[in-house]
Amino acid sequence: MPSRRDFLKLGLRGSSLIALAPTVPGFLARTARAATAERDSRVLVVIQLDGGNDGINTIVPFADEGYARHRQTLQLPKDQLIKIDEHVGLHPAMREAGKLLETGRLAIVPGVGYPNPSRSHFQSMAVWQTGRLDPEEHGGPGWLGRGFDTARSRAESLFIGSGTPPVALRGRRAVALSLERMEDLTLDAPVDAPRIDPTHELAGDDLTAFVRRSTLDAYTSADRLTELTRNRGTEASYPATALADRLRTIARLLKGGYATRVFYTTQGGYDTHASQLFPHADLLRVLSGALKAFLDDLAAAGLAERVLVLGFSEFGRRVAENGSAGTDHGTAGPVLLAGAGVRPGLAGTYPSLTDLEAGDLKMSVDFRRVYATVRTGWLELPADSALGDNVSPLPLLQA
Repeated sequence: MPSRRDFLKLGLRGSSLIALAPTVPGFLARTARAATAERDSRVLVVIQLDGGNDGINTIVPFADEGYARHRQTLQLPKDQLIKIDEHVGLHPAMREAGKLLETGRLAIVPGVGYPNPSRSHFQSMAVWQTGRLDPEEHGGPGWLGRGFDTARSRAESLFIGSGTPPVALRGRRAVALSLERMEDLTLDAPVDAPRIDPTHELAGDDLTAFVRRSTLDAYTSADRLTELTRNRGTEASYPATALADRLRTIARLLKGGYATRVFYTTQGGYDTHASQLFPHADLLRVLSGALKAFLDDLAAAGLAERVLVLGFSEFGRRVAENGSAGTDHGTAGPVLLAGAGVRPGLAGTYPSLTDLEAGDLKMSVDFRRVYATVRTGWLELPADSALGDNVSPLPLLQA
């Protein structure tokens, strides 16, 4: 990455700047010139739980007689659960999530799925990523990318992690970017380099002026980010986990004023076919701790009202444990919504563990209703006809 000194040595010459432009993150440039209203817009943070989370041992229906019957090895002691109500409780490893529930910052939607479910990771994830049930339509835009395609502003989305952005962010015109490390957004800036006034109007033809402005905008944003990362002593404490690091990166970007409407990240490891008890507890402890630290960080920065977190997995697990002290691929499972803007608690009735459909929970909430709620109720994007004609939002958010 060229330094500011290298940039200045170019003398703002058009041909040299055009050659430099591809090395400058467009995300930085667009953020620097974003309107205040855009920077203050509501933000969605998606946490994808890869592998198929066992929702029954995450949000535990301890009062259902089918729980003890089907989970003889994996049954969690009732007195260790974090009670949500007289029938359902959180896994005991989710102590931090329990604190979010106590402070009105966690909503849980049980029994979320889709009609004619698939137990294939690939197929089910394609359904969740695109918001479409027909496999013939899985090659098109994702459920969030479609929303930004139709929005007035070209809001970008950002995937925090390695690899390409998920299909959910893919649009025909909407831009989805990927960031693995915070340092990838920091441009080399020597301390003795002279400063450039970012409000200075630059002369030149339209193309040259555009490239100059974009490059200067990028360095202006990089300065903000660099200053933010230097002042880490004032930020909230996070657990030492990969997921927590990713959420901390998102928090830093938000505190730095980055005009991104959607951040997306993942947590893997949920495909627990064997010896599930302790690994699953560790996964939920990591998720719970990272989520609580992230929301506390945003609250301390005065950003709590702007951010909603959506947590989902491509499917749940079967009701009965298998012969390897694990669980196999199922269908419906819980969705988590966290933030100051949610209506806290259990949203809806937990599906029965005795009235099953081929050994699986019966879906009680279509996942597209959750998406409709987030798209129109939180991000204030146009309704998405691709989700279906009869898909209505749910009362999951504060008025």
